[in-house]
Amino acid sequence: MTDATCPSCGAVVAVGAKFCESCGKPLGGNPPAAPVAPTAVDDLSPISAPTHRKVADSDVVAGPRPCLSCGGAVGPDGYCETCGAKAPTERDHFRETPASWVAGVCDRGIVHHRNEDAMALLASEGRAVLVVLDGVSNSIDSDVASLAGAKAARDVLATPFPQGMGTPASRTGAITKVLAEAATAANDAVVAATDPASTNPASATFAVAVLEGSLLAYANIGDSRVYWLPDGGPAVQLTVDDSAAQQQIEAGVPRAVAETSKDAHAITKWLGRDAPDVTPRTGQVELTGPGWLVACSDGLWNYASEPDALAAQVAAAGTAVPLDLALALVAFANAQGGRDNITAAVARVEQNASEPATAGGA
Repeated sequence: MTDATCPSCGAVVAVGAKFCESCGKPLGGNPPAAPVAPTAVDDLSPISAPTHRKVADSDVVAGPRPCLSCGGAVGPDGYCETCGAKAPTERDHFRETPASWVAGVCDRGIVHHRNEDAMALLASEGRAVLVVLDGVSNSIDSDVASLAGAKAARDVLATPFPQGMGTPASRTGAITKVLAEAATAANDAVVAATDPASTNPASATFAVAVLEGSLLAYANIGDSRVYWLPDGGPAVQLTVDDSAAQQQIEAGVPRAVAETSKDAHAITKWLGRDAPDVTPRTGQVELTGPGWLVACSDGLWNYASEPDALAAQVAAAGTAVPLDLALALVAFANAQGGRDNITAAVARVEQNASEPATAGGA
C-alpha cells in the first residue's frame, strides 16, 4: 500500500494516519476550528542566526498547555488532542500565573523563528515581581541567556525590600541597591549562558517592576518598559528607554517620528558580555488608586507606545482577569502585524485611594 500526501502541506504521510506529522493538520474528517489570533512579536532587529544550544522545555515553568488554534488540550506528543494542530514548544509560548492577580504571556510570534523574550514572575499577598528580558535577535544564544537572566533577577527580588535606616531617603537607597543587584545577577546569568568563544555574544534588555503594598519600584536597561495604568488615568510610562529613539526624543524630535525612524530600536545599553554599563535606571512611586501594572517588551509597546494608547488596549480587552488581559495584549500586537517576540506581564492592583500615581525615576 502506497503512502498518501497531506492535502494541507503536501508532505508524505502514512496511509491510515490521523494527523500530518509535518503540519499537524487532520487527515480527513472534520476540519479543525478556526484559529484564534496567534500571539505577537517583539524585537524589530534582524532575525539572528540559529543558536548552537537549545533551551529545554523543562527550563520554562508552565502549566498544562492549551492549543493556540482551538483551545483544546495539547497531548504529550505535542499535538492538540482536539484539532490536531502542532503546538509550539514551551519555550516558544509559555504563561505564568503565580497568583490570581498576576500573570504573564511570553510568545515567539509570527516572524521570528524562535522566542528570545523571557519573563519570570513571583507573587504573594500584596507583593509581586515582574521581570522581562528581551534577547537581542542579532546576537547568538539570546534565547538561552534571556531566560537565565530573568530567573536570576527574579531570585534576587524574591525577598521583600530592606527598610534601610528608617528614613525615606535611606529606604529609597536600599531599594535602588537591590534593583542594581538584580540587574547584575541578570547580567552574570546572560554572560554565563554565552559561549566564551562567541564573537557575537548574547545580549538582552531588562525591565523589572516590584510591587510591595502601595510601593512600586522599577528598573530598566534597554527598551523593555514598565507602565502604570490607573483606572481613570492618566496612564504613565515609568521607565525611560536606553535607545536611539529616546535620544531623538530628548533632542526634541516628536515621539511618533523618533519611534518610527530607521534606528529607533537601536539600544544604547544592554545586558551581556560586551555591555558598556549594567547600571539600571531606577525609580519608585506610591500607587494611590487601583489600576494595571504592565511590564512588556517592545513587541507590545511598538504598537501602543503612548501610555494612553496602551491603556486603551487594556480597556478594549474588557477583562479583569490578568491572564486574559496578557493574552489579549499579545493578540492585539500580532493583529497589528507583529514582527517580533512579545512579552506582556501584568498585575491587577486594587486600592481605594483616588489620586493617580506620577513617575519618579533616576
